[in-house]
Order: sequence, then structure tokens, then C-alpha cells
Amino acid sequence: MSLPTTRRSALLAGSAAFAGAMFGPGSLPAAAQSPAGVIVMAKQIDDITSLDPAEAFEYTGTEIIGNVYRKLVTTPNSDPARLVGDLAESWSTPDSRVFTFVLKAGQKFASGAPVTAEDAAFSLRRLVALNKSPAFIINQFGFTKDNVDGRIRAMDARTLVLECGAPTSPTFLYYCLSAACASVVEKSVVMARAQGDDLGNGWLKQNSAGGGAYVLRGWRASESVMLDANPNADPQPRTRRIVIRHMLDSSAQLLGLQRGDIDIARNLAADQIIALRTDSRFKVMPQRKASLMYLSLSQRVPALQKQEVRQAIKLAIDYEGIQRNIVSTTYDVHQAFLPEGLPGALTERPFLQRVEEAKQLLRQAGHPDGLELALDYSSGPPVSDIAQAIQANLAQAGIRLRMIAGEMRQVITKTRARQHEIAIVRWGSDYFDPHSNAEAFSMNPDNSDNARNRTLAWRASWEIPEITARTAAAVTETDAARRVATYLALQREHQQVSPFVIMLQEIEVAVTRSAVSGLELGPMSDRTNYAGVVKA
Repeated sequence: MSLPTTRRSALLAGSAAFAGAMFGPGSLPAAAQSPAGVIVMAKQIDDITSLDPAEAFEYTGTEIIGNVYRKLVTTPNSDPARLVGDLAESWSTPDSRVFTFVLKAGQKFASGAPVTAEDAAFSLRRLVALNKSPAFIINQFGFTKDNVDGRIRAMDARTLVLECGAPTSPTFLYYCLSAACASVVEKSVVMARAQGDDLGNGWLKQNSAGGGAYVLRGWRASESVMLDANPNADPQPRTRRIVIRHMLDSSAQLLGLQRGDIDIARNLAADQIIALRTDSRFKVMPQRKASLMYLSLSQRVPALQKQEVRQAIKLAIDYEGIQRNIVSTTYDVHQAFLPEGLPGALTERPFLQRVEEAKQLLRQAGHPDGLELALDYSSGPPVSDIAQAIQANLAQAGIRLRMIAGEMRQVITKTRARQHEIAIVRWGSDYFDPHSNAEAFSMNPDNSDNARNRTLAWRASWEIPEITARTAAAVTETDAARRVATYLALQREHQQVSPFVIMLQEIEVAVTRSAVSGLELGPMSDRTNYAGVVKA
């Protein structure tokens, strides 16, 4: 792919400047090759808002956390339905309400200090007390700021006890503890940096106190992340330093990959990926992810409260055309809240573009001349291209969009504050259980601004008592077949009545230079593993 001379020169100058900053004056080889012992990865990282495990809830942030911290339990990428111990040696419950975890002996943080049950207890209590975006994953077991000190406690250096508010499915609890927010931080390091009652949150946004393969050395918003090998990791990661460079433009990523000044490109466009499949200098790695792209339609907007308007939007979009023409290698059309691969996922696609039907629905809703709405979206590809396609699709039906482009963190912050009208957002499952997405998309027990559980339904201001109750009941169903049937029924209803236009499921594609091996893409962001990455 050729680029205009001025743009190409600017991109190359940017690559050289970056390399000089990261590796020191004079350290950039003449051919701009990335240095030995360092993996340079190009990725869109403007979604990072924090790198505190109790707060981070975005794709890139949780991916980094998965490489910097460890959890009690996790799931292997080869079999994501299977639970295995990470820090925990064993776990048990006599009554499905009180759970005991015994930690493995000899585990260390990056500081060299031993990992103790008190560190694990502190990490979970801290998650509940801070009550940031991901806290609802643990809060749902009856933990509150007022009771958590008594209900999550260390019995000795290696024994941790969790006392839930009511009996719960053990497997479901364990899956929740495999989420990134349940990462274990070193209590003494975090509390030494605490300011007021922030429990170290201000410091931990841009620093780390974990025991994973890597240590966070620096994060500069919309610029770069640097990770260094944890000297106390066992086993040691194969590469001493990982540099993740923010590159919004896929053409810049491709150019850097071809020149050799980056080793891994994470956001190439569909046509670029297709071209590289037959190029022996590169390796193309696809991984279907439990990740969805959707529109959130705020129920604070009077027009969007009307079922006919929501249906009109769902019928105005050309899903197949967007997938075929923009993201043919990186997304599949998917229209239900459970992504394919999770138990109970619905693969039916009831929505095709039917413009005349959409126009009729708008007339029924009292908008014969159409209406105007605002669309928030990320300015980076492919979202920016998808946004333009949606604008054109909806215009055919009479819906005029005011386009508001921004960095992904701005879009995320706006939707979390319930200040959007329509927003293009992505959502990735936090653990391998249907409730991860069912709760997010279908439960809103408290629609007030100060609600504890701020799910995606809450962000859209969607009050749904009956669907909330059915979703809560589904997680307690012990018969696997009946539970799957319940989720299938919920998804069919959700497709028709919800303020969510679920459009696409991600197929993440990383492209590496042929000398690079060992990158492990996970079905969830925090399962993407850098520890085995190395280049010959």
C-alpha cells in the first residue's frame, strides 16, 4: 500500500522520534529495526482511562492488567470453560455461601514480598469499597462497603474466606473471581501511596503493584505503555520489555510493520490483513473474541423512549454491508447480547436493512419528517468508518445524525455519565459465563444516578423491572439445559425491546513479523498473554 509522500514522511519521522524516546539517544538502528529484547506493538490505546484493577474496565486497560497482575483463579485460553488455580492452590465450600481459598506457597509480588491471603482479601475489599465501574461483578454476592471487612477476611497467611450474602452457584462465583477486577494487588505498596480515602487509586491509575509477568513502567495517555519483565515472575517472561505504541491509523501500523520498527500490529484494516496473508514476512493470527460492538440508545432522550423509533434504527442499518465492506476480516454480524462461543448464545439475525419499514415506524411514532439525534463515536478506524456508514443508513430512513467524534476514552466517559444520545460502544465479557453479558445488558435494579450497579442498561437509563428479575433468576438455575433456554428467550425479547442495537462480534487479528512468536490472543481481553512473546 502506497502513501502520499508528505504523509509517509510524517509517519516515518514519528516512528523515529518514538524510538529515540523509548530506547535512548543513538539506540535506533539505521534500518529502524526494533531493538533486541524489546517487542514493539502498535495498537489503538486511547480507550485507557486507568490501570487500577479496581477501576479499569476497557479493552486495553484490562489486557495490560492481565499481564501485570494475577488472580485467585483463571481460565485457560485453550478451554475457557475450565477453571484453574492462579494464585490459589485449592478452593472449596461446604454450603455454597462460605468459600475458602488456600494460596499456593512461595508466590511473590514484583517487589519480592510474598503474596498473602491478606493481600487477596484487601484487593477484593478495596474493589467493593471504591465501587468503581467493575465493582458490580463482586457486589452482586452481597458485599457492601459496610459489611465487606467482616465477609472477606484472611484467616492466616495462606487462607482466605469469602462469606456471600446468600447461597450462590460456586462455579459462577469462581468465574467472577477470574475477572480482571479481582486481580490481587500488594496491600503495603498501595496503601503507602494512598491519598485521603482513595485506597491508592490515584497512584495505581498509572503504576502497578502486582505479581504478573510484567511491571508497568509508564503510561502516557494516547501515546504509549511500557512494561518491563517482573524480576520475580516464575517463569520469567521471554522478552524483557514490551512497548505498546498508540497508532490510530492502520496505514501507519502497516508501514511500521513493513519497515521493522514495530513487531506486532493489532489494528490493521480488512484489506491490509487479506494482503498480508500470502506474505511470508508476516504471520496473521485471528481469534474470535467475546466482544460486541453496539449502539447504546439513551432512554433519557424522549424520541428514543419510543419502541417504534428504536425499531426503526435497528431496521435502517445495513449490517451485512458494513461487515462486508469495512470489517470483513475483523468482525462478524451478531445481533444478540451473548457473543458466539458463550453458553446460550443466540445466533439468529432478525434485523436486515428495511428502509421503508423503518420510515413507516417513524411515522407511527409521530416523526413523519424524521428526527435529529447525536452520535458519539471513536475517531479511530474502523469505528469512524462504521459511524459514517450508520449515518448514511439512518439518513435514508429520515434520521439525521449530528456526528461527535472523540477519543474512545471520551466516548466511554460520556456514556458512563449517561450524557449521550446514541453512542457506538464495545463490550467484552468479563468472565466465561452468560451472566457476564446478561447482567450488563439486561439488569438495572436501581435507575437512580447514585446506583451501586451501573450496568450498560443503567448507562442507557433503561428501567426494566421484569427483565431484571428474569435475568437475576436465570443465574440461580441449576439445570444447564433450562438455563440455556432461559437465556435464549431473554435474548430474543431483548433484541426486540431493548435500547441496544447489537451489530457485530469481534474477530481480533494480530499481525506479527515472521521472527516473532508466542503472542497468545485470548477470547477476553485480560486473557491476552505477552509472557511467551519473543523474536528471533
